[in-house]
Amino acid sequence: MSRVGKLPVAIPTGVDVSIKDDQISVKGVGGTLHLAQNALVKVVSLAGNLNFKAANESREADAMSGTMRQLVNNMVIGVTKGFEKKLNLVGVGYKAQATGTKLNLAVGYSHPVNFDMPAGIAVATPTPTEIVIKGADRQRVGQIAAEVRAVRPPEPYKGKGIRYADEKITIKETKKK
Repeated sequence: MSRVGKLPVAIPTGVDVSIKDDQISVKGVGGTLHLAQNALVKVVSLAGNLNFKAANESREADAMSGTMRQLVNNMVIGVTKGFEKKLNLVGVGYKAQATGTKLNLAVGYSHPVNFDMPAGIAVATPTPTEIVIKGADRQRVGQIAAEVRAVRPPEPYKGKGIRYADEKITIKETKKK
């Protein structure tokens, strides 16, 4: 059996988990998240914990039990603490500005690049060269951060562009004559 799937998911106080035939819903301070139930996994709620077991002995069911367990665990963490991604802008004149649910980027193009954040995702710019994206859904926070980074990915010669806060860029040596 999956090692991850064997671990139970602890449900903290203030979090409500409802298990239906086709859907698992997690409700908490950070909002409500839903996940489609998989037929290969049995979910059992016992004494404030959720246990995940493979429905049969196949490899797919075993792997899916670990996957479902981690997805539900991320949902529980998301509605209690939330997730965030930090991005840095590196380059002369590169700046970002967040106003409400909009993110305006000036990253060396002849026009500003504007992003509308979807519901449930908050964006902040503590400084003009930092972007913080927060939300309860880990997948959506990561996807929005990847889309913002894709506007101007770091280039390999000077390192200019939008990068994750913990990302290391390997700088290439310039061409010799």
